[in-house]
Formats: sequence, C-alpha cells, structure tokens
Amino acid sequence: MSGDRQALRQALYRLAAGQAGFFTAAQALDLGYSYQAQKYHVDHGNWSRVDRGIFRIPEWPSSFNDSFVRWVLWSKHRAVVSHDSAAAAHGLGVLNPAKVHLTVPPGFRMDDRAVVLHPRELPDSDVTLLDGAAITTVVRTVLDVIESQFDEELIASVVDDAVDTGAVSVRQLERRLDELKDGARTRAERVLARVSA
Repeated sequence: MSGDRQALRQALYRLAAGQAGFFTAAQALDLGYSYQAQKYHVDHGNWSRVDRGIFRIPEWPSSFNDSFVRWVLWSKHRAVVSHDSAAAAHGLGVLNPAKVHLTVPPGFRMDDRAVVLHPRELPDSDVTLLDGAAITTVVRTVLDVIESQFDEELIASVVDDAVDTGAVSVRQLERRLDELKDGARTRAERVLARVSA
C-alpha cells in the first residue's frame, strides 16, 4: 500500500516538475487521487490550493514565470502567455505589466481581474513553451507588442532587445508586417527603420 502511495506521489511530482510545481484537480484525478484524497492533502499541508481546482507543491522553488504556468492551467491549457507578459518572460524591453496577458481562442468565456485577454487564433508556429507554460514566440511577441502599444519608445526597447540577442532579425519582422493593421504597421516601420539605422 505504501509503495502505491509512493509511486502515486512520484507520478504527481513528475507531472508538477513540468509545470513549475503546479497541477490541476483533473490532472491529480487522472493520476489516481480522488477528490477526497485531494482535500486530505490540502488540509494536511501537502498541497497548496492556488485557485479553484489548481494546486502547487508547497516546497517548490519560486521563479519569475510561476504565475504564467498558473494562468495557463486556469485556462485549461487554452490560453497562451502573450503581449507584454511574454515580452517580460523573454526578457525583452522595459515592460512590467501589472496583469498577465493571455491570447485565448475567440469565444473563450473565462475571465478574471488579474488577466488581460486577447482573442485570436494562433498557429502552432507562433507558440513555444517556457517553464511549462505555453507562450508566444519572440517574433509573435514583438508583433503583439507593436500592435497593442502606442509608445514607440517601449516598442523600440522590445525590438532592440529581440534583435540584439539574436532571437529575431529585422528581416524576420519585416516579412510579417503585413499581419498588422495599418496603424500598427506604420509604427512598426518607423521603429524598424530606427533599429536598422
């Protein structure tokens, strides 16, 4: 019996390891933890309840991207960290968003005051993983920041960092400018002209 519990705990830790120590009630149930067992583990301090149906291993070390994993789990893996939050996670620019920005499929119905939702279908090529959270690629992140920000200095800080680190080239960005609306495309052209100079 204790061997079964140990194997179950190890399976949970393996799952949590890929999600910054977080896991959902549904994931725990799939592993074999009944709802009664889940309540027991929360009541005895073995698990921390983060939100309804979201838990974390209490001793798991914290990192900058923890909240991103938490919100992707909250969305039932339908959201992708994006815009200002993705820029901060990728270490681009000087953006420091107060809320977590998520791109969600059109028709997504969940909402919370701690998040900013951006409805859009994203191709798989615009999504990557960072610390267990789905996040927009650097190219998609830069395009999103160009589209959502109006301060060209902030945009330039993101573009400069992306280009300086080699994460993206000016040419890669130029190839995708047609995805932007006219006003954003004009901003992008001005910023890219400054970066290229």
